[in-house]
Amino acid sequence: MARNRGTLAARGDYIVFLDGDCIPQRDFIARHRALSQPGCLVSGSRILMSEGLTRRVLEENIDVAGAGAVTKLRWRLAGDLNKTLQPLGLRWPNLGRIRRNFSWRRIKSCNLGVWRSDLERVNGFDESFVGWGYEDSDLVLRLFHAGVTRKDGALATEVFHLWHREARRDQETSNRAVVLERAESRITQATVGLREHAA
Repeated sequence: MARNRGTLAARGDYIVFLDGDCIPQRDFIARHRALSQPGCLVSGSRILMSEGLTRRVLEENIDVAGAGAVTKLRWRLAGDLNKTLQPLGLRWPNLGRIRRNFSWRRIKSCNLGVWRSDLERVNGFDESFVGWGYEDSDLVLRLFHAGVTRKDGALATEVFHLWHREARRDQETSNRAVVLERAESRITQATVGLREHAA
């Protein structure tokens, strides 16, 4: 619901979603802009932070995105980050990023760029999902069925993800089942989405 309301409130033609537990790198928007192209969405990824580093960042107000390469490498060697190249600012060019087939891998709406017109075409996020999980996979699947191609934003659009306790996943299996069913039916429309808010 929050993502749909945000989409309706936004004034731009291109929407970039970012979660409140994620810290974008300094060139986050510029990189999404560089990868954006009509008929495509950009699925970004995360750099997971440890519980200890998250606590220090929050208590000491550490600028994670502005930290130097040596500091980030030290965090990685200490096990405080789960990736090496991305935090150091390595960027892969806009080549070989198109995915012609639908894939579940690395679908995260905490870091997602998509054209507003494409969101409207599939009625946005489906608010009929209950509990944790797969609402972002459902959106990307429905966009794929509507002819929108997925681009991989890895080594370009990473965000730092603050550690926190995971949400309860008691609806995970049923939510996944809905997406698998929709993969077969090739449905494109959200049951409860943008149009329901507009109405």
